[in-house]
This record gives sequence, C-alpha cells and structure tokens, in this order.
Amino acid sequence: MSERIMEHPILGITPEGKKVTFTFDGKELTGMEGEPIAMALKNAGVMVHRYTAKRHEPRGIYCAIGRCTDCVMIVDGKPNIRTCITPLAAGMEIQTQYGVEEKR
Repeated sequence: MSERIMEHPILGITPEGKKVTFTFDGKELTGMEGEPIAMALKNAGVMVHRYTAKRHEPRGIYCAIGRCTDCVMIVDGKPNIRTCITPLAAGMEIQTQYGVEEKR
C-alpha cells in the first residue's frame, strides 16, 4: 500500500514523475521525481527526519507546508532543508539531521 500523498493542500496535485533513486543515510531508496522529499521518505517507511539537539527527540513531518523545522534534513550537504516542500531529484543524498543549525 502506498503512503504517497497525491494532493497536497499547499503544493497542489503531485506531478506524475518518473521513478528515481536517491540515498537516505547511505541507503538507496526510490521515489517519484518532483514529489516532496518528505513524501518519498514517508512512502519508504522513514518517519524520523531529525533529532532535537538537547533531548535527542525524534522529529518528522508536522506542518507539511514549510513553516516549522520538524522535517529539516541535510540534502546534498546543505543542512536545514525543509523536505516537505523540496522536490526530489535523482541522485540526491539525504541525511538525518541532529538539531537545527543557526543561519549564518
């Protein structure tokens, strides 16, 4: 059974993309090109995107519209990427994030 979100209240209808591969913490996964990274991860069974800095509590999708920081991850070496609104592309390297880094 697919966990894929076909219509997002903010992003609209999910485009019919081609299947692509990406890595999550070194493990190869597949998703649909153009869908939000968080959606591809959820469909693959990944619910934890980051851990809080002080208490090491897990965080995942919360608002799903890019307003909170619960879904931020390291994407292609860049921290604090809101995966709920960032489109998936072939070959992306996605990593669990620990804490939320301050903008410089």
